[in-house]
Amino acid sequence: MKKIILIALLFVVSTTFGQKQKLNLTNALIVGQMDKADERFMLEIALTEFFAEMNVRAVPSINVLKQGARPEDLIGPEMRAAVKAKGLDTYMLVSVRGYDSRFKKTNKNDSLDIALDYGTLFSLYRDEATSVTFEFFIFRNDVMVKTALIRCGNISSKETVIKRLKKKLARKYKKW
Repeated sequence: MKKIILIALLFVVSTTFGQKQKLNLTNALIVGQMDKADERFMLEIALTEFFAEMNVRAVPSINVLKQGARPEDLIGPEMRAAVKAKGLDTYMLVSVRGYDSRFKKTNKNDSLDIALDYGTLFSLYRDEATSVTFEFFIFRNDVMVKTALIRCGNISSKETVIKRLKKKLARKYKKW
């Protein structure tokens, strides 16, 4: 009986450590899933600047999509070819999950095509909110490799949301 428990314990420990692999992010197409174009632009540019400081080659989706196009348009084969031609194999989808609550990580494991269709009901900042939670989905070769939630508190404007997001993301990125 002791041997069975020991073997089961070793199996659980080995699978837990096996799942903790580094992301090794070298490039990324940043896709802000926001309804308002100005907020999407602001979020994508801020994240592109952040990842450039971390020596990650990041490109905002606005540089790939035509003006007025939506992130869902990245699903098409010609757009995927354009992204691959830029040397990008990682998609980072970022959206606002909600305000003033503790959210749990999603257990979705959808493909990139389905994830690009995710919408958001929330804007970057709302007057009544004191915090905002962002959700990150990271895909490599059309497979989800990482999800993360980042909660930014003590916000008072769109600019403070972006400032706090960069600060929290710096800590979270070290663990990736």
